[in-house]
Amino acid sequence: MMMQLGTLIPFGDIGGDPAVLREYAQAAEAIGYDFIEAPDHVLGQNPAGQSAGERIADGLYHDPFVLFGYLAGICPKLGFSTGVLILPQRQTVLVAKQAACL
Repeated sequence: MMMQLGTLIPFGDIGGDPAVLREYAQAAEAIGYDFIEAPDHVLGQNPAGQSAGERIADGLYHDPFVLFGYLAGICPKLGFSTGVLILPQRQTVLVAKQAACL
């Protein structure tokens, strides 16, 4: 198997707007990335723990399986990775089903 090259979606830099995420994924696919990685933040971020000027808006992070379903319809050549999935905050069988459907 050959090494694959991927990119982590920089939500802190580009935000969570679906149109911007679509453009990011299309650009990643166009320049030859094999996969996109999105972090899992089930509970979001605590604003008290952020430095001034950091992006903490609601909606910054999306459920990775929903996001990957959206992006898979736009970029069929890309693979997807969560990097880390916070499984204790999810139903195990449901996660297995969602991952298998991608």
